[in-house]
Amino acid sequence: MSFQSAGYPLLPVLPELVLAVGAMLLLMLGAYRGQGTTRLITTLAVVLLAVTGVLVLSLPAGKHVTFGGSFIVDDFARFLKVLALIGSAATLILSSEFLSDPSRRIFEFSILVLLSTLGMMVLISAGDLIMLYLGLELMSLALYVVAASNRDNAKSTEAGLKYFVLGALSSGMLLYGASLIYGFTGTVAFTGIAAAAKTGDVGVVFGIVFLLAGLCFKVSAVPFHMWTPDVYEGAPTPVTAFFASAPKVAALAVFTRVTLTAFPGIVPQWQQIVVFVSIASMALGSFAAIGQKNIKRLMAYSSIGHMGFALVGLASGTVEGAQGVLIYIAIYVAMTLGSFAIILAMKRNGQAVENISDFAGLSRTNPLLAFFFAMLLFSLAGIPPLAGFFAKWYVFVAAIKAGLFTLAVIGVLTSVVGAFYYLSIIKVMYFDEPLPKLDPMRVELRTVLAVAGLFNIFFFVYPGPLVSVATAAAKSLF
Repeated sequence: MSFQSAGYPLLPVLPELVLAVGAMLLLMLGAYRGQGTTRLITTLAVVLLAVTGVLVLSLPAGKHVTFGGSFIVDDFARFLKVLALIGSAATLILSSEFLSDPSRRIFEFSILVLLSTLGMMVLISAGDLIMLYLGLELMSLALYVVAASNRDNAKSTEAGLKYFVLGALSSGMLLYGASLIYGFTGTVAFTGIAAAAKTGDVGVVFGIVFLLAGLCFKVSAVPFHMWTPDVYEGAPTPVTAFFASAPKVAALAVFTRVTLTAFPGIVPQWQQIVVFVSIASMALGSFAAIGQKNIKRLMAYSSIGHMGFALVGLASGTVEGAQGVLIYIAIYVAMTLGSFAIILAMKRNGQAVENISDFAGLSRTNPLLAFFFAMLLFSLAGIPPLAGFFAKWYVFVAAIKAGLFTLAVIGVLTSVVGAFYYLSIIKVMYFDEPLPKLDPMRVELRTVLAVAGLFNIFFFVYPGPLVSVATAAAKSLF
C-alpha cells in the first residue's frame, strides 16, 4: 500500500527533507558565526547524517511511492541510502584533520558533502527520468565544488575544472538519451518505459546508449573514466576518499534500477553495452595501475577496475546479479574507506606523503598499520577468506548462472593481473629498507580503519546479515 492513500504523501521523503533543512540550518550557522565554526559544523553534519540514516531505517516496511510515482522507497533504496550515508559520514570523520588546518577552515565543505548526499538519496529513489536527472545534478554540482575546495593548490583547482567540464558533457549525453527514450516511448516513468519498450525499437536503443554513457561517467567506467586519475590525484585526499565511496554507491544504484526496472523487456540490447563496459573497465583498471607511483592515482585505477567487477553482476540481468552488485558495493565501500584512512595517516613531520615508495619498511616502523593495509590490499585483490573475495564470488557466480562464461573468465584473469600491483605495495611495506617513522595516527582515522579493517577480515565468519539484506533489496526490484 502507498502512503498517498493513508494521507501522508511526504512520509517517504522525510529523511531527505530532514537532511535538506538540516544542511540549510548549518549553512546559516556558518554564515553568521564565520570560519571558527568549522569543527562544530563538521560534528553536527555527522550527527545529521546519522539521524537521516535512522529515519531511513524507521520508514514502514514495503514499497512506497510518492510524487506520482517519481519517488520510490523500497528495500533496494533503503539499503543503498544507508550505505551512501555511512560513506559520507565516514568521509567527514576522515576530513576533520584537513579542515582543522587554520589555512583551510572551510565550513562549507561539510555542507557541500551533505547536499551531495541529499542528491545521492534522491538519485537512489528515482522512479522516472526527471527525478533521476535532478538527483544526479544535485549530487554532481556539490562534487564539482568539493573537488576544487583547496583553492590555493593549482592541482586541486585543475581537478575541479576537469571534473566540471567532463561532467557537464556527460550530463548532456544523459539528457539526450533521456529525451530520445521519452520521444519513442511517450513517458518518463520507468514503469511506463518498461511497458512501451518491449520491442527494442532502434530509437529506444540509441536512447539507452546515451543514457548509460552518462551513467558510466558517474561510476567512472571505461570509456568515460578519463577524469578519474587526475581528479583523484589533484583533489585533497579526504575529497578523493569521498569520490571513491558514497557517489559510487548512488551511481551504481541508479545504473541497476534503470536497467532492471525501465528496460526488463530488452535485456539483450543493454546487456551488450554493460558487458563491453565491464570488460573494458576491468582490463584498464588492472593494466593501467601497474606503472603508477602515486598511491591516489593507483586507487583511481583500482576503483575503475572495481566498478567493472560490480557491473559483471548487473550484466547477468537477474536477481542474483543485482544481489551481487549490492554485496560488492557494500564491501567495496568498507575496503576503500579503510585504505583512505591509511593514506590520510601517511604523514612525516606534518607533511602528507603520497608516493608508493613512502610506504617502504612500514612493517618495521608501524607493524599494526602495515598489517591492516596489507589485509585491505589482499581484500581489494580478492584473496580468500577476506571480504573482497566474497564480493567477486557473488558477481562471478551470477554471471556464470546467466551463461556469461567469457565475462566471468575475463573477470578472473583481470583479478590476477590486478593482484600484482596490490602485492607490489605489500612487498614495499614488508621487504624494503625502512624510511623514517610516520607521525602518530589521529583517533578518528584509527576508528574508521579499525571498523573497516575488522569488517574486512572477519566478514567470512558471519556474512549472513549483509547477504540476506542484499537479497531482499535485490528482490524488491523484480
